[in-house]
Amino acid sequence: MRFGTDGLRGVAGAELTPELALALGRAAARVLGADRWFVGRDPRRSGSLLAAALSAGLAAEGAVVADVGVLPTPGVAFLSQAEGAPAAVVSASHNPFADNGIKLFAPGGRKLADDVERRIEAGLAEAVRAGSVAPGGLRSGGDLGTVTAFEGAPARYGDHLVATLDGRDLTGLRVVLDTANGAAAGIGPAVLGRLGCEVAAVLGGAPDGLNINDGCGSTHLEPLVEAVVAAGADVGIALDGDADRCLAVDHRGEVVDGDQILALLALDLRQQGRLERDTLVVTVMSNLALHQAMADAGVRVETTAVGDRYVLDRMEEGGYTLGGEQSGHVILRRLATTGDGLLTAVQVLDVVARSGRPLSELAGVVQRLPQVLLNVRVNGSAKEALAASDVVKAAVDAVQSELGERGRVLLRPSGTEPLVRVMVEAPSDGQATDAARRIAEVVQATLA
Repeated sequence: MRFGTDGLRGVAGAELTPELALALGRAAARVLGADRWFVGRDPRRSGSLLAAALSAGLAAEGAVVADVGVLPTPGVAFLSQAEGAPAAVVSASHNPFADNGIKLFAPGGRKLADDVERRIEAGLAEAVRAGSVAPGGLRSGGDLGTVTAFEGAPARYGDHLVATLDGRDLTGLRVVLDTANGAAAGIGPAVLGRLGCEVAAVLGGAPDGLNINDGCGSTHLEPLVEAVVAAGADVGIALDGDADRCLAVDHRGEVVDGDQILALLALDLRQQGRLERDTLVVTVMSNLALHQAMADAGVRVETTAVGDRYVLDRMEEGGYTLGGEQSGHVILRRLATTGDGLLTAVQVLDVVARSGRPLSELAGVVQRLPQVLLNVRVNGSAKEALAASDVVKAAVDAVQSELGERGRVLLRPSGTEPLVRVMVEAPSDGQATDAARRIAEVVQATLA
């Protein structure tokens, strides 16, 4: 297995095995060279097994491992930042329960740089070649580390979230919260309650190890839409399994996506003089309507490759305040080192409370263009095939010429599969669908 845009991920027990987790722990400890680690997980059934194996690998290299148990990924990153220690999270984010993954954070709560990931991958490859779970020599006796429970992590993370409002509260807001039967099932309602929200209902709040992301959370918004309307709530909040994503639903039952959340936060920060250099950082997948809305408001938009790590890199290079993805990964750089669903929810609700305006009005600054995404399987490397095909380029140029400034075409090779992702935005669903299909047919005929 290799690192993707967000760590290792695969079917637990088949692709992501305890042996691999142990070897990863050893390799990570050697490359990062730290004496203390934090390890957390989401509540899926395979999590405790894989966290134990990962922790054993870290301890085998002499590390003292603080096991924080079930905690949102951004909560573990917060501890990593606060304590200046590396951390790991066993989670497959928004994937179904059968999958799992391992995300690593460098000391300070930052995702690993590409060169560091490659060095850790080399350690894993060495272990595979040697037919051993240990990528090198063994320690013994007093050289071994320890694994101990770290008490109070949820409370400490919750205190941090509450403190981000500087003493303000959210009294008067009626909210429905969907925690995806995931890592925020306990802490999410508690934080909103502490801030004065009336939590009218909690969906996906009873994790059993098997039901994470199952018909709930940020990837399945239908139950939240129904619950918000039925409860007469002001806002619905949807997290994913490890609570690093946040999407919302307004009082009418309309979905508010990551682009709209970024837009309303950007405009609020700019009004307060806290949007550094009046710039927002997004990925190439953000809707063209977001770019148009920000241009109208005098906000610059910088664009990166897909992945919140690339967004954060650009933010830190430019000293920017806000960035994120359409999927709901939102990074508020002065408050967090990674996407944080609960933090995003608190900040969105704070804007609603302070402005006295409904979420529907605040989010309406972005009138999303219809967007169609098609995946086309190709032979060999999608990246190389795309770069070498003049026929595909001509098809894309022709469609973009038709759409002009009213639409957008994006072809993106998958980083993990032999797929070309064809994305088209256009003034109508029919135009977007037709254009995407035409390009996909050319890609299929030329590269498959």
